[in-house]
Amino acid sequence: MRSIGADEIDAALTPDRMIDALATAFRAGATAPTRHHHAIETAPDGASLLLMPAWTADYVGVKILTLFPGNPARGLDTIQGGVLLCDGRDGRPLALLDGARLTLWRTAAASALAARHLARGDAAQMVMVGSGALAPALIRAHAAVRPIRDVAIWNRRREGAERLAASLAAEGIPARPVTDLAAAVGEADLVSCATLSTAPLVRGAWLRPGTHLDLVGAFTPAMREADDAALLRGPVYVDTPDALGKGGDVAVAIQSGALAPAAIAGDLAALCRGEAPGRRSPDEITVFKSVGAAIEDLAAAAAVWESLAQRS
Repeated sequence: MRSIGADEIDAALTPDRMIDALATAFRAGATAPTRHHHAIETAPDGASLLLMPAWTADYVGVKILTLFPGNPARGLDTIQGGVLLCDGRDGRPLALLDGARLTLWRTAAASALAARHLARGDAAQMVMVGSGALAPALIRAHAAVRPIRDVAIWNRRREGAERLAASLAAEGIPARPVTDLAAAVGEADLVSCATLSTAPLVRGAWLRPGTHLDLVGAFTPAMREADDAALLRGPVYVDTPDALGKGGDVAVAIQSGALAPAAIAGDLAALCRGEAPGRRSPDEITVFKSVGAAIEDLAAAAAVWESLAQRS
């Protein structure tokens, strides 16, 4: 069994390759049982274990993640883990891949895949809300599907936005830190949020006609990145139906009665299969909410494996 680290994953993938791999996976489908989430009662800091299995005729995979909230004080990332990829024909373990890096790639690719169907074709002005590990991956992925010419980065702590803007500028990506989120959103064609906020950051009243809103953080019902008004400005799409109960923005709006489950316009599978309309007009505001799915992990792991196999 091969061990595939973060650097090898980066070398094996491009945004286009990862986005196309997800599109193929969502069109074809996969078996993905309910994810398992367990508290680790022996840990001192409220740690938990997450298991996300999925399989097709070609591959079987499971992502194994641990979340230890006290890790930053130890100089470690909160999330640790890996994705085990097995042969779907005989069950042989093929590879263990770095889970954190693979998650960055597939999460960003899922948002870009949605934007391929939902953002205006000429979307050039992007706002990135948050400056964590996901932010640069989201910016690169969106730039692969839309002609992004300017990225405004907002973060609660300005220095985080400044660091990310400088890093992206060194790559040739035009990015700048901003402090006025409302003004930045009001000028944006595409707004992507990847935070752990527990209160809405983006207001529906700020969105101009034609904007696409991408909500990536808020992965529990206790979190929010956008208010109810934002979700009511246009059709809401999700990565999978799990987002209706687990994604803070959509789940809270449904629980409060502000948003009806029947109002969800579709998911990535429906978009990729042509069963959902996607963007219907240049002025339409669209919303996408993701919480992550095992089918994405499986597709990402398989894409890395096949890319490396082609090179050997």
